[in-house]
Amino acid sequence: MELRHLRYFIAVAEELHFGRAAQVLGISQPPLSQQIQALEQEVGARLFERTNRRVELSEAGRLFLEEARLVLAQVDKAADVARRAQLGELGELKIGFTSSAPFNSTIPQAIFSFRQRFPAVHLHLREMSSTQVADALVDESIEVGIMRPLGLPDSLSVVELMREPLVAVLSSKHPLVTDSEEGLFLSALALEPFVFFPRSYGSGLYAQLLSLARDAGFSPHFAQEAGEAMTIIGLVAAGLGVSVLPASYQRMRIDGVVYRPLLDPEAVSAVWLVQRKDQKSPMAKAFVELLTRKVEPLTP
Repeated sequence: MELRHLRYFIAVAEELHFGRAAQVLGISQPPLSQQIQALEQEVGARLFERTNRRVELSEAGRLFLEEARLVLAQVDKAADVARRAQLGELGELKIGFTSSAPFNSTIPQAIFSFRQRFPAVHLHLREMSSTQVADALVDESIEVGIMRPLGLPDSLSVVELMREPLVAVLSSKHPLVTDSEEGLFLSALALEPFVFFPRSYGSGLYAQLLSLARDAGFSPHFAQEAGEAMTIIGLVAAGLGVSVLPASYQRMRIDGVVYRPLLDPEAVSAVWLVQRKDQKSPMAKAFVELLTRKVEPLTP
């Protein structure tokens, strides 16, 4: 049984006239009659009661008509699902992002726009360190990554979404808070204990802080480690040390903490959008296009 047999049957059932049904289908009447007879033989039941004057559905034909319509509707739905999936309008998109990404308005706005444009696509968002984002892209457990700069394998491509300044995070009782509203140089923190992400966490900020400190003439002393930025800020508020974070974290208003701009020229952190060079997911391509319309690709 082929789908065309069902379409032929439905046309005759709706017209109750072989000649008119043949016109609707764009075929001649004799082949249509032959196809209906073949369908009845395959089904093993008379689907129509025929006389010289009229054609009527048999009881078997009436029940078969309901099922035939359901089958064709499901086929049309399946074709529509495949078409929409090919266009990136349907399915699941897995995105890994570093914890600081949502604090920048560009990222949430892009996600919101994507949801508005593709409401049938399920976004599976996973918070990760930058190293974890890169690893997940390589093993294909995510399609798109939003991360801080790191060394990446050749199989991944990078677009720089934005850059933002780094800020010093100080306890509001710290002596450096006074007279530093315009900012301070990282060298001013040379003797301070730092609260920061552990090296093993895989944050792209760790290597950057070491590089900035080296340029400023010191090696930071990490007194406390924490894997969450909120925990780092809370520990700074408790007076356990100072920290350096992207400026977008200033949106986190925590009592007892003051943010000061870093005046060092290189105290800027980028946010990268990363995907595999052999990206095949239409949904991923649509998301990347939405987020990078006016951004030029980088070579990592």
